[in-house]
Amino acid sequence: MAAEPGSRFLREVREQPAVLARLVAGCGDGLREVARHAGQARHVRLVAHGSSDNAASYAVYAFGLLANLTAFRESISLLTYYGAAPDLHDSIVVAISQSGRTPDVVDYVRAARGRAAFTVAVTNDEGSPLAASADVVLPLCAGPEEAVAATKTYTASIAALALLAAAIGGREEETVRGIESSASLISEALPALQERAEAAAALLETTRQMVVIGRGIELTTAREIALKLSETCRLLAEPLTSTDLAHGPIAGLDPFSPVWVVASPDPCLPAALEAAVRAGRAGAPIIASGAAAGRVPGAAVRLEVSAAPQPILAPLISVVPGQLVAWALARAKGLDPDAPAGLAKVTEVP
Repeated sequence: MAAEPGSRFLREVREQPAVLARLVAGCGDGLREVARHAGQARHVRLVAHGSSDNAASYAVYAFGLLANLTAFRESISLLTYYGAAPDLHDSIVVAISQSGRTPDVVDYVRAARGRAAFTVAVTNDEGSPLAASADVVLPLCAGPEEAVAATKTYTASIAALALLAAAIGGREEETVRGIESSASLISEALPALQERAEAAAALLETTRQMVVIGRGIELTTAREIALKLSETCRLLAEPLTSTDLAHGPIAGLDPFSPVWVVASPDPCLPAALEAAVRAGRAGAPIIASGAAAGRVPGAAVRLEVSAAPQPILAPLISVVPGQLVAWALARAKGLDPDAPAGLAKVTEVP
């Protein structure tokens, strides 16, 4: 199905397979340089905002599973605003920013490099202040991203972080093959997914608030889908783990509060299915997506995708239904998914 004329958001969703292919071909030198320094590292500190921060939450799993390294999303404010002075000589700092111009991310990298951290910039702009501040740059190779809400730079960030972790862990070759296969699966799935996304949009057209559930590796997908729906569709979408849902928010669900469940065939699937059961008992309409969407009980709409070649790469594919629903829902509500009101491409943090 051809992209709708004038829809930059949809065009960029459909560019993702080609972007992933360019990324795999273009970041080898940076990966090898980081891998050479990784032997001294005990921790990976991840700094980012917005969609890039969602990618950072994925990187916690990528570094843990592919490189056996402890990674965590760092508090940027500790170093840049509160003046904390941690010893960073045994840390790799990975800063993720599609623009490379978010001020406090750049400030953090400069401060961390001054405290002996090895710093890596994951960015779509090799000429940005972030790139100039880091020891190594991993370019996203996404080309200009004109829609305000990130799509292709998000999936490129996921792939870059997987490759970075794999290079450190000696698993680069299999991960390259997995990303190439994932790009092909996305390309094959896009036409049918776009049609099914319109059914999900019809279910959500009058929704003002909803919950998006993910667990484990797929929590990053839940966070990114919730962000895309909030950014483009003027609804409040809250990402939660299945455990979070049970610890209070379940009491707020009703037939007017849909629950989106991201389900992949991995060890966290039983928790995701249990969350769907709980939400169904509360009367909430259920949307299911992911490679295990067919196993989610009571779903009114299913946006099933193919399983990733490696479980760690599932978020590359499972985010695409959410991107397409965000586009379809914005369109159904008469909103502009390319330029949501009140948002800008570069996040200026006071």
